[in-house]
Parts: sequence; C-alpha cells; structure tokens
Amino acid sequence: MNPKVDAYISKLKTWREETEKLRSIVLDCALTEELKWGVPCYTSDGKNIVIIHAFKDYCAILFVKGALLKDPKGILIQQTENVQSARQVRFSNVEQIVKLESVLQSYIREAIEVERAGLKVALKTTAQYPIAEEFQRKLDKTPKLKKAFDTLTPGRQKAYLLHFSSAKQSATRESRIEKCIPRILAGKGLNDG
Repeated sequence: MNPKVDAYISKLKTWREETEKLRSIVLDCALTEELKWGVPCYTSDGKNIVIIHAFKDYCAILFVKGALLKDPKGILIQQTENVQSARQVRFSNVEQIVKLESVLQSYIREAIEVERAGLKVALKTTAQYPIAEEFQRKLDKTPKLKKAFDTLTPGRQKAYLLHFSSAKQSATRESRIEKCIPRILAGKGLNDG
C-alpha cells in the first residue's frame, strides 16, 4: 500500500468506501500501487493495468487496455466514442463492487496477461479523423501552418481535429481554428500549458 494513495483516499469527500473496496480487490491481484495523474494507478512490471477514479456521479475502475479484454459479463464501458483503449466498470455503491469482486479479479488477471503478452490496441491514425473543411482550407492556404500541424504528435493532432470538428456551426469552427493557430505554430497541443 502506497502512502500517497492513503493520502488521496483520506481527502475523498465521496466514494471513499467504494474506493477502499476497489483498492483491496486490486491489491489482492499483486499489482504495484502508485499515484499517477492524481489518482490510484496499479501497475505490473512498470506497465499501467488499472486506475481507480472517483467522479461526481460514480466511481470506477478503469482498465487501461480494456478494449482487449473479453468482457463475458458485459460490464465494460467505453467512456466516450473517442476513447480507444480504456474501458471502465462504474459503481454507485459498495454493494455493487462486492457483488462483482470475483469478476473484477478475473478481469484484472486477464488485463495483467494482456500486458505481459505485449498486446496493443490498434489505435486510429490521425488520417482516420475528419478534418473540418474550415481547417483544411487554412492548411491549404498556409504552408507554415500545415508544416507546424504535421510536426505535432499524433495525439495533439487528434485533439485539435476533434476540437474543431465537434463544433456544429461553421462560425464556431472558424473561431476555434483562429484561436488555436498561434498554439499550433508554437508546437503546442490544445491542452498544453
């Protein structure tokens, strides 16, 4: 048990009992406990296996490569359509966790085996994401912008493409693009400091 996770749990205002129960289930699977991204993360041989999250309406255990698990009980949830690898199991009370304890442990063991086997989720490439017409026009007209965008990491490119294309109106897409151009030219991602 990691003292940093103890401190995290002691500060929880909601989902404390549920988080403690999930923690005990995960630790029974002989994973190493760490605090990453401000939440409990459990690893095997330095590789992330599961994360425990507390949200407003639920707490969850997230399987980092959950898309590769068999999920015979149909309990894994894809958080949003853009999440490619991770899958969650959500809970609204400790009784639900207790009821699924043995199932969760079998999923965790499978997740460990997936990682040890070196399996990887086939992620969509940047080219598979839609490019808003407005952004494509800017790229076509501004070689410096195209070059800067092309040198961004795939994750940064995807974040921009999703941000631009999620706007319903052309004017909103244009506005978002204009606001982001300086960041792109500076080599920064949408959420970089």
